[in-house]
Amino acid sequence: MASNLTVLAFDDMETAEKVHQALVHAKNQGLITIDDAAVVVKDEEGKVKVDNQVARGTWISTAVGCGLGLLIGTIFFPIGGLVLGLAGGALVAKSMDLGVDGKFVDEVSEKITPGTSALFILAEDANEAAILAVLREYEGHLLQTTLDTEAEAAIKKALGDED
Repeated sequence: MASNLTVLAFDDMETAEKVHQALVHAKNQGLITIDDAAVVVKDEEGKVKVDNQVARGTWISTAVGCGLGLLIGTIFFPIGGLVLGLAGGALVAKSMDLGVDGKFVDEVSEKITPGTSALFILAEDANEAAILAVLREYEGHLLQTTLDTEAEAAIKKALGDED
């Protein structure tokens, strides 16, 4: 199943992290799967802070690469094989383009105004009712999503972002 990217913006510097934590709580309850997330905060002076979570795919690819490197390394050169495996796994994850694209995060960071925040969520297997219940607790704006128009409208309504 493909992951969907959703980018939300909030009118203060704290709400993106609060929403992120609420979604992580839903993830821990097994209601959604978060593949990657990034919280962007632009302070009053315009300085941007990005808290980018490590993508699940990066960890998986790195672990696979490490395992292969260890297997090959035990035959040829133990430490070097492990290091090469780790590096190879990270490169595989990067080449597979897993996670929230850092360049896209930077583009959105440039566009949000000082004193605000944004949340990038890459998720799959979402329980729409659970996500909407989380979002109803907050006011914000939907900047972009790969979800269908019906789901997009539901998110906007939950955030109070109706046109």
